[in-house]
Amino acid sequence: MSNIPELFGSLVFDDSVQQKRLPHDTYRRLREIIRTGEPLDAAVADVIANVMKAWALDHGATHFTHWFQPMTGVTAEKHDSFLTPAGEGVIMVFSGRELIKGEPDASSFPSGGLRATFEARGYTAWDPTSPAFIKDHCLYIPTAFCSYTGEALDKKTPLLRSMHTLNRQALRFLRAMGDTETHSVTPTVGAEQEYFLIPRELYEQRRDLRYTGRTLFGAKAPKGQELDDHYFGVIKPQVQAYMKELDEELWKLGVMAKTEHNEVAPAQHELAPFYTTTNIAADHNQLMMELMQRIAQKHGMVCLLAEKPFAGVNGSGKHNNWSLVTDTGRNLLDGGSNPAANPVFLLTLAAVIAAVDEYQALLRITVSTAGNDHRLGAAEAPPAILSIFLGEALQNTLVQAACGQGSTAARRELEMHVPVMPHLHQDDSDRNRTSPFAFTGNKFEFRMLGSRQSISDPNTVLNTAVAEMLGRFADCLEQAEDREAACRALLQQVLEQHGRILFNGDGYSEEWQQEAARRGLLNLRTAPEAFAHLTDRQNVELFARHGIFTAAELASRQEIHYETYAKSVRIEASVMVEMVRRQILPAGLAWVRELGRTSRAKQEISPLLSCKAEELLGTQASNLNDMLLAACTVLEGLLREFPAGSEEEKALYCRDKLLPAMAELRQAADGLEQLCPADLWPMPTYGDLLYGV
Repeated sequence: MSNIPELFGSLVFDDSVQQKRLPHDTYRRLREIIRTGEPLDAAVADVIANVMKAWALDHGATHFTHWFQPMTGVTAEKHDSFLTPAGEGVIMVFSGRELIKGEPDASSFPSGGLRATFEARGYTAWDPTSPAFIKDHCLYIPTAFCSYTGEALDKKTPLLRSMHTLNRQALRFLRAMGDTETHSVTPTVGAEQEYFLIPRELYEQRRDLRYTGRTLFGAKAPKGQELDDHYFGVIKPQVQAYMKELDEELWKLGVMAKTEHNEVAPAQHELAPFYTTTNIAADHNQLMMELMQRIAQKHGMVCLLAEKPFAGVNGSGKHNNWSLVTDTGRNLLDGGSNPAANPVFLLTLAAVIAAVDEYQALLRITVSTAGNDHRLGAAEAPPAILSIFLGEALQNTLVQAACGQGSTAARRELEMHVPVMPHLHQDDSDRNRTSPFAFTGNKFEFRMLGSRQSISDPNTVLNTAVAEMLGRFADCLEQAEDREAACRALLQQVLEQHGRILFNGDGYSEEWQQEAARRGLLNLRTAPEAFAHLTDRQNVELFARHGIFTAAELASRQEIHYETYAKSVRIEASVMVEMVRRQILPAGLAWVRELGRTSRAKQEISPLLSCKAEELLGTQASNLNDMLLAACTVLEGLLREFPAGSEEEKALYCRDKLLPAMAELRQAADGLEQLCPADLWPMPTYGDLLYGV
């Protein structure tokens, strides 16, 4: 491995490169623009573009691209060469205009009705706060994406807007608390990425994996995760080699990949980066997912990012570790040694509590997909009900502070009763793996995200909702004659109005389901249920008030959510029909035919030979074949009758009609798999896939 400090960020046009290569005045101007949010003027852009081009050429780049994140959930790029004709030859040109603005065809990306299909023009605009980088001999320029008339068509634009409004309201709050030194507040994120690795040759034999990213059929393997022997276990050599290359490639791009280990399910793993500024973290996570899949191919494997690629074992999520950091280096969610005496920490904590409770539907929407519906609430991942875990110690501290009392809790030491072992400091609270939104020392861990989704949407909502609450706090504190009394009153108000969201117990239990209902918490079990709340009045007003979404932009996103959900389920249903007709049913019929041949052969040898086994197996297989054909016929009929109405109607049809029919079809197919001989079954089994590496 190369020298890691030299390797890290070697393909990134980051601050150190900018400081070294840009003229001093240009560098200072760029830093000022990034700090203040001022528009970039053309003269400065030309200088930056020229230097950026020279740096890119030094690293072997021949093309550049505006790299953006449309509403598809994946990234998009169009490569242009630096080459420009000059007389009889060519020169390498890259101007400020090309740096700042691009023009992709916007008609081929989801707009949710914002633009007619024939209205094709769209624009990409450079995000100077996220550094450019080189990948595959191409200069990648992180950009926002908007329509011809200026509406946001991507995930980056709202995220940047939310960061701006959060900074503005957080500064108001800090000024009202007497802080005159802080000049900016930035949300930071570290996104833990879970994934599966399976043999590539087996993946190619599974149409469901190739078309949808998850298995639509598959009987449970004899061994799953019952023994817990995979979690944190020894990493297999093939996987270790993959992780090593992945680390190096990510480090080159400035992604601080830090922690990697085996996850709970067989063939499941996790990679966690160190936290960074939220929009950069979102860019990094998209790069991480892309490189995970690409590098896996080089090592004879396929990386599965689907939320639930295998039934019966844990699915994959993406824990979103969120905090607020000032330009002075202060983490507003770090209570220090005495949280009870830290009013800024307590009120920031209270702001998050109020935000999650008041806008729980919005947060639920941001993690709602067809794939994640198979995971949430399945006693393996957070439930569909939003709640916050603080731990008894911190919750008591909050209550006592609201009453004007100090905290008497002291940190304890753990005695291991082994002479050579040091004493360990016990944390103020345990961890709660069932909590969807848990405080973990100096950050909140939002655990409901699906593994293949962008982190931009959840953080856009979280930033905006917390900004709303900090703004309300600032309104109160700015008018207060007694700041200390006002702080207590705000804490009391939050506990009275939003204390229902606090829960430290087992989120998987039926008792919590009932208790949550009594508290009035939402339990949006499916994605379409959640999507319906996106355009609720309070949500429209929240986003409009902070300039995150217009009403039209929000309505368009609602339509895209419904549309994506329906398309995903419809594709899965169509794939199931094809697999049954062309693979599974022929295998079942072949087994019955083989049993018949065996029975006839035995009778030819001697009528006294028993054929009970053949008769029993034949009957079972024949019955399953009949069930399979009947269920497949029903699903085919439902696909033919697919409604032509609104996107919401299509999504509800998929949820209420297609998914139950798909479950019936799978049950018959999985039963047949357990009966059919291995040499006749047309695809790799769960055992093959999960234990093939």
